[in-house]
Amino acid sequence: MSNQKTPVYQRTLAMPITATGIGLHSGKEVTLTLTPAPVGTGIVFVRTDLANAKIPMTATLVQDTMMSSNLVAGDARVGTVEHLLSAVSAFGLDNLYVQVDAPEIPIMDGSASVFLSLIDKAGVMEQSDLKKFIKIKQTVVVCDGDKWARFDPYDGGFLMKFEIDFDHPAIQATNQTTTLDFNTENFIREVGQARTFGFLKDLEYLCQHNLALGGSLDNAVVLDDTSVMNAGGLRYPNEFVRHKMLDAVGDLYVIGHAILGQFSAYKSGHALNNALIRAVLADPNSHKIVTFYDKETCPIAYNLCKFSENITLVS
Repeated sequence: MSNQKTPVYQRTLAMPITATGIGLHSGKEVTLTLTPAPVGTGIVFVRTDLANAKIPMTATLVQDTMMSSNLVAGDARVGTVEHLLSAVSAFGLDNLYVQVDAPEIPIMDGSASVFLSLIDKAGVMEQSDLKKFIKIKQTVVVCDGDKWARFDPYDGGFLMKFEIDFDHPAIQATNQTTTLDFNTENFIREVGQARTFGFLKDLEYLCQHNLALGGSLDNAVVLDDTSVMNAGGLRYPNEFVRHKMLDAVGDLYVIGHAILGQFSAYKSGHALNNALIRAVLADPNSHKIVTFYDKETCPIAYNLCKFSENITLVS
């Protein structure tokens, strides 16, 4: 019997894949192409409409968090990156070019579902160098009024806990807390298809600020004063908090590597999530980079591909 160990290697796509969709805020058609990238590249956004200007996925480049996470490098920007990055994180992709011909990633159906399907269809390829993880060594906390987010050391992988508190009858009627033991399968089943949500009463304000021009019942859960307006209702009994968890997965992946630790948050959003990863990166004592020479010892399981259609949503 062989005792040979299989290391945990960096990952990229097996082949390029392209999709089109509507920009949530612009309302215009956007073409998105995901392309394999060499070892050590990281996640890099490429604005094909701006002479292929590159925007690396870096915590300090998140310069705008109004309604979404937006990366800005010089005159180039790319927004609404969190849903795509949550899917990229779920499949454990380390190196990827994200080519886009507009200043925002298409909203698709408002969840990570389409991005998960694209990655699954393209396939995942392991590369030659070891995958790097950021392991939390010390507690890190950031606050904004009564909102907070924190990391704590945790040896079991990446455990996530999230709580929201919305004063709206349709949201109050659901459980406003959720937990995710992060891996590919759990992400797809438990939060991957949770859609972004918004309030009808905010529409006029958003339109005045050229936001949500592409928003509709096809790509968001919309609430009037008392109820959910979507004819099909919710995908999960507590879809609201599950979408906030989905956002957090994408926001936190901007740190640059998969995280090993426990994440907890109360009423956190894009700005606070980004403040948390910046706080970690600013304190060398808070974390360390680790690798695994044996997949059996890695606490996060990443599936290669071709399985997501067999996963049933959690109820």
